[in-house]
Amino acid sequence: MAMNPGRPVDAPGGSSTRNLSPPVDGLGGSITRNLSPSAVNQMLMEFMMYAGRAFVVFYPVYLTGYLGLSISWVLLCMMMVTWWKKNRQWKDVRIGTAIDFADNEAHEINRELTKSLSMATWVQFPDVEKVDWINKVLEQAWPFFSMFMEKLLKEKIQPAVRLSNSALKAFTFTKVHFGHKPLKITGMRAYTHEVDKREVVLDMNICYDGDADIDAEIKPPIVAGVKGLQFKGMMRVILEPLIGQAPLVGGVTFFFIRRPTLQINWTGMTNLLDSPAFSSLSEETIMDIISSMMVLPNRMCIPLIDQVKVDQMRFPLPRGVVRVHLVEARNLVPKDTYMMGMVKGKSDPYAVLRVGNSQFKTKTIKENLNPRWTNEVYEFVVHEAPGQELDLELFDEDTDKDDFLGRHILDLGDVKKEKELDKWFPLTDTQSGEVHMRLQWLSLHTDQSLLNETTDGCACAMLAVYLDNASDLPKDNSEFTHNQKQGKHSKEAKLTKRVAEPNTLVEMSIRDHVQKSKVAYASNKPVWEEGFTFFVHSIKNEQLTVEVKEHEKKNVLGVLTIPLSRLFNVSNMTLEQPFLLERSGATSQIKLKATLRVLAIEKPEPEPILDPPPQPKPAQSAPGGKPPAPPSGSGTPSAAAATPSRAALPVSPLNGEYDGQRRGSFLGTSGWRTAPDTPMMRRYDSHSLLSDNSIASSRFDLSEGASYPKEVLNHQGTFGEIHLTVRYTTLRKRLVVLVNSCRDLIPCNENGTDSYIRLYLLPDQSWRHRMRTQVKKRNINPTFNEKFEFNVSQEEALTRKLDIAVKNNRMFHSRERKEIGMVLIDLANLDLIKGVTDWFELSLPGLKKSN
Repeated sequence: MAMNPGRPVDAPGGSSTRNLSPPVDGLGGSITRNLSPSAVNQMLMEFMMYAGRAFVVFYPVYLTGYLGLSISWVLLCMMMVTWWKKNRQWKDVRIGTAIDFADNEAHEINRELTKSLSMATWVQFPDVEKVDWINKVLEQAWPFFSMFMEKLLKEKIQPAVRLSNSALKAFTFTKVHFGHKPLKITGMRAYTHEVDKREVVLDMNICYDGDADIDAEIKPPIVAGVKGLQFKGMMRVILEPLIGQAPLVGGVTFFFIRRPTLQINWTGMTNLLDSPAFSSLSEETIMDIISSMMVLPNRMCIPLIDQVKVDQMRFPLPRGVVRVHLVEARNLVPKDTYMMGMVKGKSDPYAVLRVGNSQFKTKTIKENLNPRWTNEVYEFVVHEAPGQELDLELFDEDTDKDDFLGRHILDLGDVKKEKELDKWFPLTDTQSGEVHMRLQWLSLHTDQSLLNETTDGCACAMLAVYLDNASDLPKDNSEFTHNQKQGKHSKEAKLTKRVAEPNTLVEMSIRDHVQKSKVAYASNKPVWEEGFTFFVHSIKNEQLTVEVKEHEKKNVLGVLTIPLSRLFNVSNMTLEQPFLLERSGATSQIKLKATLRVLAIEKPEPEPILDPPPQPKPAQSAPGGKPPAPPSGSGTPSAAAATPSRAALPVSPLNGEYDGQRRGSFLGTSGWRTAPDTPMMRRYDSHSLLSDNSIASSRFDLSEGASYPKEVLNHQGTFGEIHLTVRYTTLRKRLVVLVNSCRDLIPCNENGTDSYIRLYLLPDQSWRHRMRTQVKKRNINPTFNEKFEFNVSQEEALTRKLDIAVKNNRMFHSRERKEIGMVLIDLANLDLIKGVTDWFELSLPGLKKSN
């Protein structure tokens, strides 16, 4: 809150002082009026700090020249300082790693233990379920799986490799052995309630660290092989639709939501691929092949009944679209430093947003730790929600290598559930920082009345295209035209040198957005079976252009154009048929399915308003005109009248029925990572938890019973909020409270507030049980990031209350209270195992916030 220079300023002693000197006209008078003594002191302190740093840096150089020493001494000192900073940096990294481990203890232990195969059967984790019986089945069946793979490689893969290239005509698998270490499923999650009733969704963490031994002879004496490989990833298996007859499931679909990891140990001539220059190249190439088949939006499908269409299983319509508005960030870490790191500068932040294979980069904001972006709106197609995640990373742009500023990962199932999220999200893997995003969930509709074309660059519809196959393509368009012009006799044409079948691909485009299919080799009847999605901004003015091209020569073998207005007016906005190609053969066709859907923003459902309990009828006056006395044990009439109606209503975040109504478990989301962003956390109303008559937060303070200072009494608005994380670690049997930050605190002077946080775990209120943070000076939005632990059992923690007070470190008066905000949290109403992270509204006993 800015102070008015013309008003009197309260002195620390409580008296009021005024500027009695006459006003001075001109620039000097303006400076005199605007610069307060505290501002001048602050400027002098900063100048002295900079001068001291400059003296520390340059005095050794001057001393070296004064004493006539060699320049080698300066270089030696610089090398020692550099070595010390490097050593200090590694030490800070180790300390930070230890702190991260302590903060995410359950996840780290879960991750390490799931790597081990010798866990006791009684060890259980809430995120995943152990499936030892499946691993035993895999172990028993692994030799037969090896026999199946040997037959598959020799009978299917080997002939295909020989036909792919003339240099591989002698390609032969000489040895196929998948070793004695079977595939392991380290954990599995089954979802039934969170998904459609006609499907079952399973997430399986797959780990294969095997001793496979595969040798192949490319061409004598050239041999190649693989000896050992590692493969890790999370596979999603969907059983749908559930039917009322055998085999109860219509089909099985499985895919990887995220790209898995692969490491291969090559042998023979391919041992060269183990070098750093080729290893990533070869493994990335193999992963690209796997991704084209089994990573979203690609799926592997096995239909079990005839009524299920494979194209609908492999390429279903997306779940929806997420629109992301990147608004701003704050409290970012300064990465640009000067004078060997002694003077901290700022950062040049930019953001990278990623969902699956879609990635966008924002513009860079120069020299700003609290950047604000304008018109940064991005749209992502969501195939699985919950499951797919928005990965946001912030970087500091530099000329050599960009520095990492933090990241935040958000499960898009949260957006689908809440319909709209507009909040600050904390950055992880960094010291401080938050990012403000507004996310909207857009559903797919066939209702034409919902179409809303705008000029702000946002999409109004989405087009999904399933590319099936083509038939009777010309082998070479130029040769086909030449033979047609010459009018060659059919017998003469047969004597002409035979042209190989074309290697074809398809390019689809809407305006400047172009997508390419995979290459179908050596066939004039290519089969692609791929899916594509496009965002549409104007249905009347845009069209889908399909071009069939040769892979090597880039010659166009056929063209198809479909105006989107045609799709908009057909039944169900879908066209599925063979289309004749233009600029191609007379019978050349391409078969595809095009589906148009209107995008409509889903509005959050209003929370039900509970009817207040019936109010008692006003009491009749007693004989003699006096009101009847209140019943024994009740409060005074004024206290009863002061009770607000909302106090009679249950506070939804702390109500016992809340967790049942808003479940926080989502597909593919780990509890440790999503706990800080779970949408079921609401703002806590401290007035419903902390009575106006309570002075627990000031108990044992010297200012107990004193009045509030004038700055607090005259404050207009709310008392601010505090951001906390409360959870219980079952392994260490401790209650952990993370004090993250505060915002919108009461400014206690013209420079802000020197605030700190005091904690009690009630009923313990002695000085021995008192905990407090460090003081953050001159800031009404301080960031603390401090952790406190209480040694209590889980059962005992549920009977306790957490008393937290935000205090000003600078005393207004010896008898004035230091509290500027308080909150009392009943731990019995929190899910301590999962953890709670949210903003808690502050209040003060005896004071009410004003609008």
